[in-house]
Amino acid sequence: MKKAFLAVALLMFASGDLLSQPQYNQGSLYLMNQSLDMSADFHDMSNTLFFADHLDSFDAKSGEGMLNWKRGRLVPRQAFNTNCSQPQKLQMLDFPNTAYVNDPNLKFTIEFITPRTARIKVFTTIVEPKKSESVMLVKEPGKDNSWKVSESADKIVYSSSYGTIQINKNPWRIVLKDKSGRVLSQTATLSDADSTQVKYTPFSFIKRGTDNARRINPVFTLAANEMIFGCGESATGLNKVGQKLNLFVTDPQGPETDQMYKPIPFFMSSRGYGMFMHTSAPVTCDFGASYIGLNKLFMGDENLDLFIFFGEPKDILNEYTELVGKPGMPPLWSFGTWMSRITYFSEKEGYEVAANIRKNKYPCDVIHFDTGWFDVDWQCDYKFSKNRFPNPEKMLSDFKKDGFHVCLWQLPYFTPKNSYFQELIDKNMYVKNGNGELPYEDVVLDFSNPETVKWYQDKLAGLLKIGVSAIKVDFGEGAPLNGIYASGKSGWYEHNLYPLRYNKAVADITKDLHNENIMWARSAWAGSQRYPLHWGGDAATTNTGLLGTLREGLSFGLSGFSFWSHDMGGFVTSTPEDLYCRWLPFGFLTSHTRAHGAPPTEPWLYDSKRVQDTFRKSAEMKYQLMPYVYAQAKECTEKGLPMLRALFIEFPDDPGAWKIEDEYMFGSQIFVAPLMESGINERVVYLPKGKWIDYHDGKVYNSGWNTIKAGTLPIIMLVRDGSVLPHIKLAQSTSEMDWSKINLKVYCVEKKSAEGLLFLPSDSKTQSIKVNYEQGKPVLSGNVTGTKVSF
Repeated sequence: MKKAFLAVALLMFASGDLLSQPQYNQGSLYLMNQSLDMSADFHDMSNTLFFADHLDSFDAKSGEGMLNWKRGRLVPRQAFNTNCSQPQKLQMLDFPNTAYVNDPNLKFTIEFITPRTARIKVFTTIVEPKKSESVMLVKEPGKDNSWKVSESADKIVYSSSYGTIQINKNPWRIVLKDKSGRVLSQTATLSDADSTQVKYTPFSFIKRGTDNARRINPVFTLAANEMIFGCGESATGLNKVGQKLNLFVTDPQGPETDQMYKPIPFFMSSRGYGMFMHTSAPVTCDFGASYIGLNKLFMGDENLDLFIFFGEPKDILNEYTELVGKPGMPPLWSFGTWMSRITYFSEKEGYEVAANIRKNKYPCDVIHFDTGWFDVDWQCDYKFSKNRFPNPEKMLSDFKKDGFHVCLWQLPYFTPKNSYFQELIDKNMYVKNGNGELPYEDVVLDFSNPETVKWYQDKLAGLLKIGVSAIKVDFGEGAPLNGIYASGKSGWYEHNLYPLRYNKAVADITKDLHNENIMWARSAWAGSQRYPLHWGGDAATTNTGLLGTLREGLSFGLSGFSFWSHDMGGFVTSTPEDLYCRWLPFGFLTSHTRAHGAPPTEPWLYDSKRVQDTFRKSAEMKYQLMPYVYAQAKECTEKGLPMLRALFIEFPDDPGAWKIEDEYMFGSQIFVAPLMESGINERVVYLPKGKWIDYHDGKVYNSGWNTIKAGTLPIIMLVRDGSVLPHIKLAQSTSEMDWSKINLKVYCVEKKSAEGLLFLPSDSKTQSIKVNYEQGKPVLSGNVTGTKVSF
């Protein structure tokens, strides 16, 4: 029986039915919608390799030419009872040999988008893909004419004010340099492996023996001490060097593994460059994991479309988000507290929650109904249960009067018992398999079909029109990989795009009806940052869950996303009191804040004054800081910056800042270090250059390593010397805030002046606040309009 099963599995593998790239390790089959490791194809000896060799021709002025590729293969090699493989050139045996080329010349181009951004395209076939609009890009990239070009017998050099791209002709090589001429990275050639026993494969593509599909593998060098950041919402170490990441949207069940709800094909280097792989195919990034000196980008795409950015982290994030879109500005109320659990089942329960929030004075703006507002729990039909929600319009109206917005859960999958199951099939609104039928038991909405989007948005519109403020965009990670989509593409290219299309559909209808850019989503791909906001998924209720959550938030911010939230305390089981208290201030010092869990996490349900007080004080702190939060958020949308900000974004010249992954800047001026262990009230923190002032007690700390005790709240929270933080009088919801009066808190030690930002709900742009502190007393420099300020 076992042999028969294995024979069937191997037959499926050979025929491609296991979807091109199973994780076929130790005899286990690939499980549906696990991430795909694209590197395996490039170690398969049945595949033909083509090595990038030399420029056959190139017009330096137009940036177009032909790149010659040498046919090759992997050859087994034994060395004293150790088997390994190495690449070798190959003379083809294709028949008829007059019909095919052993070493093809294929198109290669370079374009310049801005003085900091270039675009490199490499093709592996003579047939170029048809031009089509990319849903990942916010617009067609522009053209920049400031780059200067020079050519010699052996190279072509393009230079701008910020960097240089050098193209060596033979062997072909792309060399990235900064403006001073220092080499940042360069592509690897076949001869580079001559100096090592490890005969690695250079920049190449393959033609697979199973189906002749082509896959490309750009290979760049990594320098000593180089660090790589980004690639999406990743819970593994912030510096990705030494790691292998599969960029394939999946449901990892929580932020404690190497899999991702939100992989993003973008990263940046500590050496001053970044890369965006403009593809929706699966990608595996091997950042020095299999060879310490190489960055291997194993792509499931047959062509390479690579954007390269030069600059410091802020520059790179700005350039990248100019391409894929700046994050939209969410409404003010969304920055308040979201109260939730899985799930509130009735109007009665909703009213009780609202009453307890106001009775106990927990500042709050949103009540979220999760999976149980339908007749049958989890069976999404876009209708409030008539039995348990007899008058949802009145409930929504009552909540609004009391300062509450309502968010509703739903998902894009329809089980056979769902009332819309047959209708969606009859109307051809689902993702199909190769036979035009269902690839899954469930119907999966096909968001590449405009008719499906309209049907779906009409359902949401019915809810938004009666007073619902936001939709929870749950799941979206399970788009069929073997599906055929209305776009004409297979799941190979649509799977990763599914969250982006899903996010867009919800955000667009919400904005159309409410003129507010808001949703609450779990999955994402490049381009999703245009549609805030996203949360971190189902975290473990442990210290590990806290660590993974913080890491994924920081990594997500380094991938072009400004706004992000998480389930405070974790999701899975009842959160221990100590952990919840340490997690709460971290949750409130995040752009968006939600209490949510499988067991209830509402503070009044904890038989603990400590939990109740910590929740209340954390919420009050954020609500009083709302002018700071709102202004910093606005700046993030303009520059592509994250609110939850890795230290090195603000301090790129501080080598220590690049190595810290359990501290962050909340905006540009507030430093935060959560307490990551149980039973402690202090921790060692690294502070970047300058003086730092404790937000709660005013104690001053120097840069470098410090042991700091938590104060009023169980978290370390400091302010940069020379900062102005605008505050507002405490209110129980943002709708009650009085923006006509703003209190400015000035933090100065050595600095004789201080600066901050202000963005009023009535403003169209941020105002700069400048304060003179030379006499030890704050004096406002310039005017602040639209409000009265005091110190």
